[in-house]
Parts: sequence; C-alpha cells; structure tokens
Amino acid sequence: MPEKSSSTSPAQQARARRRRSVWAAGVLVAATATAVVLVATGGSDPDPRPDSPRSAASVEAVPGDSAPAGPDLARRDADDPLAVGPADAPVVMVEYSDFQCPYCGRFARETKQELLRTHVKEGSLRIEWRNFPIFGEESEDAARAAWAAGRQGAFWEFHDRLYAESRGRNTGAFAKDKLVAHAKAAGVADLDRFRKDMDSEEAHRAVARDRGEGYALGVTSTPAFLVNGTPVLGAQPTEVFDKAVRDALTRSGSGSAKK
Repeated sequence: MPEKSSSTSPAQQARARRRRSVWAAGVLVAATATAVVLVATGGSDPDPRPDSPRSAASVEAVPGDSAPAGPDLARRDADDPLAVGPADAPVVMVEYSDFQCPYCGRFARETKQELLRTHVKEGSLRIEWRNFPIFGEESEDAARAAWAAGRQGAFWEFHDRLYAESRGRNTGAFAKDKLVAHAKAAGVADLDRFRKDMDSEEAHRAVARDRGEGYALGVTSTPAFLVNGTPVLGAQPTEVFDKAVRDALTRSGSGSAKK
C-alpha cells in the first residue's frame, strides 16, 4: 500500500495553531492560580486593570524538564531592532515587559546582562522584546518611545537607560520631555524624527500588536517570558533562566551551552 502523505491542509494547520495558543494560555492561567506568592517576596507585577483575570498577586512558575512546549511566537526577523542575538539561534526567549515594572527592571539590570554575556554572546540564545505596557499613560508613552528609539537603532541603549534605576509610577519620570532626554542620552541622532515616530499611528499599532499577543497568550503580569514556548513568569533568579535556556538547547538537539 502506498504511504499516506503527512502533509496537512491550511485549515488543519490553523486549528493546530489555535490549539497551541489555547494550551499556552492555559499554562499561564494555571500558573497564576496555583503558584501564587506575595508581591513583596515575588518577582512579577500584576496587570492592574479591573477586568484582569488576576488580582494583586505575583507568580513564580519554574519550568521543569517535562514542561511541554507551547506556541512558537518567535518572529526571527533579522532586522528587528527590538531583538538581540542571531535570528537562527536554537533558543528564542520572548519577553513581555513594562518599563514601569520594578521586577522588569531587576531582570534587565541583573539576569538579562548575564544572559547577554553567556548564551547570547555564544549565539545560542536570541531575546525578542515585546512591549506590554499595563501601568498607565507613562508606560504607554515609554513603550512607544522605545519603539521609536529602535527605528534609529538605539532600542537597547534606550531600554538600559529607562531601567537604570527604579522610579515611581506615573510620577513624571517618563513624561514625554524626559523620554526625549533619555533618547538623546541613548544616542538617538534625529530627535525630531524620534518625537514624530513616538506619536505616530505606526507606534501605536506596534505596541498594540505586542500587547495583544501577550493577552491572547494569557499574560497577566510582568515580566513574563516564553523560552522556546515554555513559560517562565516573574523576575526569577538567574539560575532559573540559565536552566530554562539549557533545557531548551537540549530539547532542540543543540546540546548545552558552554560556561
């Protein structure tokens, strides 16, 4: 008998993608329901919207070796200014963060720097940023400003300046004039273009796309991550992310990264 074809129709592929998205949302929602710790001791900031699926709690969900893979939301666009690391890296970590989130800042100043020094430098990891502003007007403005800085190749410099220290939320620290000053210090050359880009419809659409992707997945707090589809919630210790990357490398067939 002839072998049956293993190809699938576009409709079947679409259904499979929907099933993966529903599964991943379920993982994140289940994590928020079963792995809750106090914000004061945890590592994530909840979505403050009144219609949010969760309230003032933070989540620590540590992936294990047996954690199933979720949807592949990596864009792998070689020209994406909001990403660092090779587009064909065996592991992609998608990060959903808010510039006013203190736990996101902790991750940016500590864990991310170690990941850049090791896995990203070795070419085994790519980090793709997603703007996920949930803490009000200044979060929205900072997200669009970061996108605008990326248009001139200065996203990561701008990112590092905004996370350089903890700041009060919606206290004017990220007012538009302050964001322009940060852009100048980050090396953005054309500040007039920066201002136009920051207020453009394209900036609004780009931020809405990232946030919509996160909400569709089930993200309700920051920071939240997918490491080759495996969710990690909160500003976990560096060792947790290192293990998540190494586990993903093993599952991808690429082996473990060198120390």
